[in-house]
Amino acid sequence: MASFNCLALAFLIALSFASIDVGVAARHLLQQPQPQSLPSFPNLPTPSRPSFSWPGPLPPLPTTLPTGLPPLPSIPSVPTIPTAVPPIPFSFPPLPSFPNLPNPGALPPLPATLPRGLPPLPNIPSIPTAVPSIAFFSPPPSRSTP
Repeated sequence: MASFNCLALAFLIALSFASIDVGVAARHLLQQPQPQSLPSFPNLPTPSRPSFSWPGPLPPLPTTLPTGLPPLPSIPSVPTIPTAVPPIPFSFPPLPSFPNLPNPGALPPLPATLPRGLPPLPNIPSIPTAVPSIAFFSPPPSRSTP
């Protein structure tokens, strides 16, 4: 976090130094006398576009297809895939039987009343709050009476 703060401070200082030069340049430009009006450019001629001659209207589309086309080739026959799946000759071994667990019997009854509250806190030794006076820190006695 401290490195980020140092980086931000360095960036802010660099930015402020960069803006000083910009401010000086702007003031210099504002203090110069007004420039003369810029010379106007003469009107340049616009180039002419060449004219293209179009070949004319397009020929009409045929309304009927030619009849001399050969027939489409026939698709070769595909062998049939069998749909019946043969049975798998593997069988799983029988599952082991679980042993009979003994009956635990009746559970013990829950207590009728639950303990309430928290246990008492241990005694904490008291800390003296009075600060003893030390002669070295007391002000020196005055030599004159007011």
